[in-house]
Amino acid sequence: MDLSGARVLVAGATGVLGGALTAELAGRGACPALAGRDPARLAQVAQACPGAPTVLFDAYDPASCARAVHDAKAALGGLDAVVAAFGAVAFGRTAEVGDEVAEHLYAVNVLAPAALFRAALTVMGPGSMIAAFTGVVAEHPQAGMADYSASKAALSAWLGAVRREVRTSGIRVLEARPGHLDTGFADRPVAGTAPPMPAGGDPHRVVAALADAMETDAELLFTAPDGTPVVERRAR
Repeated sequence: MDLSGARVLVAGATGVLGGALTAELAGRGACPALAGRDPARLAQVAQACPGAPTVLFDAYDPASCARAVHDAKAALGGLDAVVAAFGAVAFGRTAEVGDEVAEHLYAVNVLAPAALFRAALTVMGPGSMIAAFTGVVAEHPQAGMADYSASKAALSAWLGAVRREVRTSGIRVLEARPGHLDTGFADRPVAGTAPPMPAGGDPHRVVAALADAMETDAELLFTAPDGTPVVERRAR
């Protein structure tokens, strides 16, 4: 994918990771559309990306995710890529985490990106791409984060199945599984308190690697033990 002129919807553009990705893509000549839940924050982010259309969506409302895709397509005149850069996290022992918290995590981390991408697949053609952040917990579930780990593993499995469905049609599916990043995400759980964690990695380094992966039609991005982003053309 040539990012210069590429029309990319960034869902979660108001977050630290989504904002960094938007800036990276714009710096490479892409034409982003910014999607978020908070109108005020969305307007603020748009100031740093002149001319970029904005669309509202609520990750707890799958129908709004689909509408965001169609609104972005209309505003940009088409879509070449859709990236999900949003999520929710919770901490606590499994027996102490309420069912409503688990439901929230699965809704935001699985059903919302699935709705977003399901709509995208109906409007994108060969050479296009969908991409999502799952995280290292998709492969290595963590104690005290059972439902969060499971939700990310579920999204990873969903992406893997879709990848097999659409590969022959020329649509790429990119999954990013970075380790803990310095975005403040763990400080904003829907429940519980984060355990002590090592210093987070640089999100700007990861989004630069994600943009590289998009340009090379790669399928997997992860971080090595030393924090170095690694891009694989074919997911394992």
